[in-house]
Amino acid sequence: MARFDALGLVVTDMAATVAFYSRLGLGFPAGSDGEAHVTKRFPHKRVRRVSNGLRADSVENFLVALPLVFNRQQAGDLNATYHFTFHGDEALEATVVIADGAVQVATGSQGRADVHIRADSRTWIKFLAKEKNIVWESIRGRVKVKGPLALLKRFAACFPA
Repeated sequence: MARFDALGLVVTDMAATVAFYSRLGLGFPAGSDGEAHVTKRFPHKRVRRVSNGLRADSVENFLVALPLVFNRQQAGDLNATYHFTFHGDEALEATVVIADGAVQVATGSQGRADVHIRADSRTWIKFLAKEKNIVWESIRGRVKVKGPLALLKRFAACFPA
């Protein structure tokens, strides 16, 4: 099955193009490889950081979006396996492996996890939308993390918002 992953544009006026897509809420998230390219290609311009515009409305869409927003430069030397177990409105399990500058997402729990995240699906989506605080939701028992929090932080850095 074919899947739309990216769109390439060739433009004559980069400033106008960036301004247009910024008004739409799209652009170059902080720390993205796009930011490095823009800085190098247009050293006289100021980089405007905006959200990547992708907002998951389900945990299934969250998992589908991971390879699309993955930043290999931020991943660096990270080699870790993450298991996600979602319950509530949308019950599912998934494995995310980040290794050798690449990300792989699979259904089910596969292999040994370095970090295991268990979360209520609705709470997780609200956390991604910055409507919920993960610390407070952990206290309330809606999100549980087993494993080094430093690896969870490295995971988050690989997917700029």
